Amino acid sequence: MPIATVNPATGETLETFEPLGPDGLEARLARAEAAFREYRGVGFEFRAELLRRAAGVFDTEQEHLARTVTTEMGKPIAQARAEAAKCARALRWYADHGAALIADEHPADEDTADSGAAAALVRYRPLGPVLAVMPWNFPLWQVVRFAAPALMAGNVGLLKHASNVPRTALALEEIFRRAGAPEGCFQTLLIGSAAVEGVIRDDRVAAVTLTGSEGAGRSVGAVAGDALKKSVLELGGSDPFVVLPSADLPEAVRTAVRARVQNNGQSCIAAKRFIVHTDVYDAFAAAFTAQLRALRVGDPADERAELGPLATRQGRDDLAALVSDAVTHGATVETGGVRLDGTPGQPGGDGWYYPPTVVTGVTPEMRLHHEEAFGPVASLYRVGSLAEAVATANDSPFGLSSSVWTTDPAEREVCVRDIEAGGVFFNGMTASHPALPFGGVKRSGYGRELAGHGIREFCNVTTVWLGHTN
Repeated sequence: MPIATVNPATGETLETFEPLGPDGLEARLARAEAAFREYRGVGFEFRAELLRRAAGVFDTEQEHLARTVTTEMGKPIAQARAEAAKCARALRWYADHGAALIADEHPADEDTADSGAAAALVRYRPLGPVLAVMPWNFPLWQVVRFAAPALMAGNVGLLKHASNVPRTALALEEIFRRAGAPEGCFQTLLIGSAAVEGVIRDDRVAAVTLTGSEGAGRSVGAVAGDALKKSVLELGGSDPFVVLPSADLPEAVRTAVRARVQNNGQSCIAAKRFIVHTDVYDAFAAAFTAQLRALRVGDPADERAELGPLATRQGRDDLAALVSDAVTHGATVETGGVRLDGTPGQPGGDGWYYPPTVVTGVTPEMRLHHEEAFGPVASLYRVGSLAEAVATANDSPFGLSSSVWTTDPAEREVCVRDIEAGGVFFNGMTASHPALPFGGVKRSGYGRELAGHGIREFCNVTTVWLGHTN
């Protein structure tokens, strides 16, 4: 795949980039190693101030960053501004809390006395250069949620971004440069996927984190495992959105629409499977379908657009194939389901648009039941009990997060106990927040980002034992 900026609203190639050659890549790896040897020794105050200055650049450059993101991957402009603002908040959160999250831990003396120690402590030390292989769907936020904790811990960052967001990738490097990061502390690597294995295996690279598809995760995880290097994988999701009889139905419907079409439906934690109790199914299905049908699809740079194009032609075609397979096997399309060629206002009708779509009658024989629909397609299921709802929610290879709508405390406890996911959100939409750990189970990956769990993922958890002296 070429490294290029292609506007998904028009299909027009705006700029192409020459990938780094062997010499250029070697120079950046050498700079990263040298930067780490310096940066690991600076104090938390320096690191925190670096993050605060980077947050300030996100603030001042918000409009430029938002328009870059919208141009490269089609996010509606208002959502792109919100993404840039979220990055600034996360940087400030780690600046404020990072030092405390990895402060030395001191076990009680009586607990370590039989070890023969006069004293003992646990110290979190940085590992070194961390390679981040990042996706295009949240091209600012996905990077910052790795970079903020990694830099605060004393690591340095190497970013291999998706090949369709090179302008965003270079803008991120420039943000940290403008913030005063030491040379080599955060660098973008304009390389193709074929070069990633060599970077992971390089002795100067200490660890790797990836957000992306299941296939990409398998590949990167296998290489990291073979090289005996720490890895964190945040992969796909097919999150259930469970609606039970006690739910506030109008609010559940409004949130369900937002949860399905955020980022044009291209989010790992977007609700994708809507599992509704039969007592409220008909009312939910009617309102949900009507509100999705009413969304304004258009140019993502237009402030009025509620849904833009998919980021790539292949992504649009893959989504259409999932819906087609479901229909072939007996599912019903309640709205949408037809590719939007020739969308009004798009030059030549070449934008990669797909309408908000609701599919009912989905069964395990259909690909849509088991695969991630990465776009604005909702699968709607009718269930007769809480037990059936949980079983349907768990009938997926993924386990990233979930949303459950109920006011019954007993039902909440069952869902927390039994739903196989990295998060259970009640009466609200699944979202990521710097204070809350983020990650999944099953084929959604392993490890955690954000919160204290995320900052410790790329630390050497070091036992310091002090013997008695005369």
